[in-house]
Amino acid sequence: MSSESVEPGFEPKYAGAPPRRRLVTVGIAGIVLVVIVVGAGLAVRASDSRKLTSWTDAQAVQTVSVVAPVKDAQGPTLTLPSQLQAFSRAPLFARVSGYLKAWYVDIGGHVKSGQLLAVIETPELDQQLVQAKADLETARANAALAQTTAKRWQAMLGTDAVAQQDVDTRNGDYAAKKALVDAAQANLDRLVATKGFARIVAPFDGVVTARDTDIGALINAGSGGIGQELFQVSDVKQLRVYVQVPQNYAPIVHNGTTATLIVPAYPDEKFTARVVASADSVNATSGSTLVQLLVDNSEGKLLPGGFASIQFKLPVAPNALRVPASALLFDSHGLRIATVGEGERVVYKRVTISRDLGDSVEIGSGLAPTDRVIDAPPDGLLEGDKVEIATAGKKAAHG
Repeated sequence: MSSESVEPGFEPKYAGAPPRRRLVTVGIAGIVLVVIVVGAGLAVRASDSRKLTSWTDAQAVQTVSVVAPVKDAQGPTLTLPSQLQAFSRAPLFARVSGYLKAWYVDIGGHVKSGQLLAVIETPELDQQLVQAKADLETARANAALAQTTAKRWQAMLGTDAVAQQDVDTRNGDYAAKKALVDAAQANLDRLVATKGFARIVAPFDGVVTARDTDIGALINAGSGGIGQELFQVSDVKQLRVYVQVPQNYAPIVHNGTTATLIVPAYPDEKFTARVVASADSVNATSGSTLVQLLVDNSEGKLLPGGFASIQFKLPVAPNALRVPASALLFDSHGLRIATVGEGERVVYKRVTISRDLGDSVEIGSGLAPTDRVIDAPPDGLLEGDKVEIATAGKKAAHG
């Protein structure tokens, strides 16, 4: 036992042992730190939650593109496909049978009216002509004899040698023989005229656009499947243009209306055509009216049988507003257009179409010039939905 005595109530200080006050201070500091960390974590989570809610709400608002209705100062252009045809076109068939002896003009050749195109060799017809001439001579000889006989009997009528009946018989025989002469002459004239068709000639000034025969070819007279087409001659100084005009534009396109013609061969050149005739009826199948125009082709640039685009300048429709065709909606509610109203809310408007221009339409009623029209509205867009109008940057980002 140590010689040092310990006083009652006294606690010895051991080396390294912290005092009680220091321990309390450290504990409180730890609790405060924990509270700060937890509070900071809760604050971060609340901030993230608010950001997520804002982002979700922002994503729920659809971005749309809007266009303004356009009131055109000039009327729109109606472009329609058309077909070019020669002003006059004559397929030439043979009127006599035989063999082609020679042809003188090939395709693309310019010919004058009456110009010789080909000659047909007709041996059978030549023999018929020889026979017809012989028949005519025989008929003339018989008629001459009958005339002489009739005159002699007529001279003896005053005597008791002949009776009136005999004289009448001889006169009647002469009249019949004379009629046979006329018939033989007519038959000969017919064959001579037919022989003239062995020469194929141009019916009018024009261009040979087809030649479907050659030397030595067998020629059958007739058309419609009996004989074949030998030549085709077309008058191309001016061309006919045929176009089907939709029913709603037919009253606008009338006689005297001018149009612009464009052909693929000359895309940078425009030709002027003029309406000269209309069918004045609507085709029940296509719902259009056939219209005929004339276009000058003195330079020969336009080719018959080709296709072309015909453009009509339409008058300005009163109170009509033009919008893209992609802005139209047709559903159980009818024909509508979606617009952006106050508060950037969707407002649907029922409209009527004045004219369909293809990629755009003219609205006749239901739309105001100040309306903001949604172009190609997305599916599921409802009345009153809030939308955001796309800017150029957003369009680029979404595109």
